Amino acid sequence: MSVTFTLTAQAQAQEFAAWSFKRSLNTSAYGYTLVQDNTGGALSAKVERFEVRSGDCGAQTGWSDCDTDRERSELSENGSAPPGSEYWYGWYFYLPPNHPNIYPAKVAFGQFHQRNSRSPAFMFQNDAGGLLIDKNFGHSTERVPLISQDDLLGRWHHIEVHAKWDKLDGFFRVYVNGDLRYETAGSTTSGAGIYFKYGLYRSFLSRYKTRFGTQEVPTQVVLFAKVRRATTRQRLQ
Repeated sequence: MSVTFTLTAQAQAQEFAAWSFKRSLNTSAYGYTLVQDNTGGALSAKVERFEVRSGDCGAQTGWSDCDTDRERSELSENGSAPPGSEYWYGWYFYLPPNHPNIYPAKVAFGQFHQRNSRSPAFMFQNDAGGLLIDKNFGHSTERVPLISQDDLLGRWHHIEVHAKWDKLDGFFRVYVNGDLRYETAGSTTSGAGIYFKYGLYRSFLSRYKTRFGTQEVPTQVVLFAKVRRATTRQRLQ
């Protein structure tokens, strides 16, 4: 049973009917919860907590994480941004100080995915260390560091994305804690629309299991706050 979460701020209600999400390929009670902020640094009293434990794989018609070496707990946008549209996206995220790195497996904390395609356009990943942006479209064409591993853990980070979704004349810009850290221009989508997913998405888990001689992958947790979409940067606040 899917559950829909409406995250649109009241100030944006007249601009959008609702920016809503559903859980994706995970129904565990601990996988997604709204909790009080215990970090002391969130800009909201409650934060979204995602947790993935070893074996947290799900399936749906046409796709199985269990059969493709993956685990996740994500929220997936119900709608999508059509080609030609332009939006700002923003969110805060926090990784605990003891957050384990599971490289050589891959972990994504956010994806801009494409309708009618199995390939995301852009992914925010933690691989060997730190946070990087992966321009994907089926295979990585650019991988650019955004936050170092030393700076990543135990603090809140603010991500803002300004994107024009277009098959030819688009752009995609990433701001980290207010500073422009990545931009690309040209094709920013090859699908029928872009939708946002966020949380924890782990893939190629067998790489970790083989390297460390285990069948268990460590539990991971990430917190999110103030996930927003708007037509201007100012309306993200």
